[in-house]
This record gives sequence, C-alpha cells and structure tokens, in this order.
Amino acid sequence: MTAPVTRQITLVRRPTGIPVPEDFALVEVPRPVPGPGEILVRMRVGSCDPAIRGFLDDRPSYLPPVALGAPINGMSLGEVVESNNADWPVGTLLRTFAVWSEYYVVGADALGIERVEQAPGVPLQHYMGALGPVGLTAWVGLFEIGKAKAGDTVLVSAAAGATGSTVVQLAKAAGCRVIGMAGGAAKAQIVRDLGADVAIDYRAEPDLSAAIHKAAPDGIDVYFDNVGGETLDAVLPLMRLHGRIAVCGMIAQYNDADNPHGNRNLWQLVVNRLTMRGFITYDHPEVLGEAQAMLDRLFAEGKLKPLENVRDGLEKLPQAFIELMSGKTTGKTLVLI
Repeated sequence: MTAPVTRQITLVRRPTGIPVPEDFALVEVPRPVPGPGEILVRMRVGSCDPAIRGFLDDRPSYLPPVALGAPINGMSLGEVVESNNADWPVGTLLRTFAVWSEYYVVGADALGIERVEQAPGVPLQHYMGALGPVGLTAWVGLFEIGKAKAGDTVLVSAAAGATGSTVVQLAKAAGCRVIGMAGGAAKAQIVRDLGADVAIDYRAEPDLSAAIHKAAPDGIDVYFDNVGGETLDAVLPLMRLHGRIAVCGMIAQYNDADNPHGNRNLWQLVVNRLTMRGFITYDHPEVLGEAQAMLDRLFAEGKLKPLENVRDGLEKLPQAFIELMSGKTTGKTLVLI
C-alpha cells in the first residue's frame, strides 16, 4: 500500500528584492503523522501576508527565518482530519500559524491557534480576512494601540490592502474622520467606496506631506502605519499633540531590507509627545474576544465588507504572494486549497 503524501511549497533560494517564481518549488513529501497530543490538519485556505517576506531572508525577525528546502511559513485556515487531542476533534475548523502544505501537524500550543465557528452563508475565506487575522490586526492596532475614539482623525497607509481596508471601515464605524492613502487612482477609488472621507493617491502627489496636510489641516490623531519609510517621515510632523502611531508593518522596505530608509523626523516624537508602538496581534489575547465580537457584528450589519482577491489551488500560493509583494493586489490575498 502506498504511503499517503502531501504537496508543499518550499523555499529554493532566498529572494533578492521582489520574489520570483524560481525562489519557490512545489514538492511532494510523505504526509506527516500526528504524535501524542497533536492533530493533523488539512489546509482549506492559505494566506499571503507581507510579513512572510521577512521570513524568507536569513536575518532575525519576530519569527525564525524559513530554512532553504523547508516549507514556507504562514497563517492557515484548516480542518482537523486526524486527532490525538480530545480538545480538537476531527472536523474542527481552526486558524493557526503553519506552513504552505496541504496537510500539516500542529499541537494545541501552536502560534495563534484558535477555533473557527463558520456562520451559515458566510464564505470560509472571510475567516482568514476581515473576520479573521486581518480584522483582529486592524482592531488591535486601531483601538488597543492607537486608542482611536469618535471624533479622531485617523490616517491609514496601504488603505486598499488587507489590513488597511479593514481599518478604514472600523474607524468609520467608530465615528472617526478617516483619510486613506493608496497607490493609483483605482485603489484610491476603492478606499473612497469603503467610506473614507478622503482618499490620497500618493503616486499622483508630488508632495505627499502637502496632500496630507490639506486633508487634515488640524493634524492627525492616529496613524495606522503599514508602510514605514518615506511615508512615515512625511506623516510624523503632521501628527497632533499626544498623537498615536500604530506600527503594523513596513512594506516599503520588505523587498530591500538591506537598505532601510533613514527616518529624519523622529524628533517629532518629542515635539508632539507622540506614542509610536509596533505590535503583533497575538500579543494581546485579552482583547481578541471583544475584537471578534465587533467584527462579527459589523459584518452582520453590512458595515464591514471584506475586500479580497482569491485564487484556487496550493500551487497558486507563490504567484499570489509575488503579486502581493509587487503591489498589484487589493484587499486580502487568499488561496483556496
């Protein structure tokens, strides 16, 4: 009898700049077997996230780098198909940090592991987007780190992306005035359609600082930063006294980590007594229940519209990731397996 196998996406070489297809390989390996207390999961939805780019470089990050020849790490939504843990019975849907593999084994202590309760009629992929890690990240950054409240002016970079598009909607639902930045006229229109009071096409602005100041002449209370680099430099002098900056990501330097932008305006942290803090969503487990409840409620009320681009098949994960890192996508990039 032939032993069962699984397909994986592995790292063949470390990317230089934007990843290319030759950096990845689709391989077939023996299907893993769960040990005591472990569970075997079949991936149902794979997630492409900018943070994965940092794991592909051989340098320290908040998680270890992917080894050459090893499967790519990333968030996954899957279904338990074999279980040695009574708390995770067969048929359970879950999210966790795993690998790009049709089948994988995890323990109950896996990073970010949590059950998924799929509501009737709600597409499963939403639970990897605005109703899942994307929405939780947006909520934690906006409310737990940024302390956004009704009446605040909130600026969001990469506002047509997965997290940014969700932040725009959450901030509007909370009664904030929202300014979203995106690259290109089409993406700026998407940001407007999501409810932003002002959408700035940064590619069409010769002076980004002037454009932001025009949109917020009285300053910014909360900046949700997905970009870093020159954009962060432009925003810092425009923050209001005691403003808050939630640093979610710095996609401007992910493809060129050896040459990071040197910020020149950090003195503004002192001038305006700003709070600037990076965060990882799952460092805040005490608020995730509240966050999930708000996401589910707003979705049910039609006030949260998941923005996604979806592909089919494990083999599509590398190309989907490449397009994400090339700035060609809008919303959350997902692959159905």
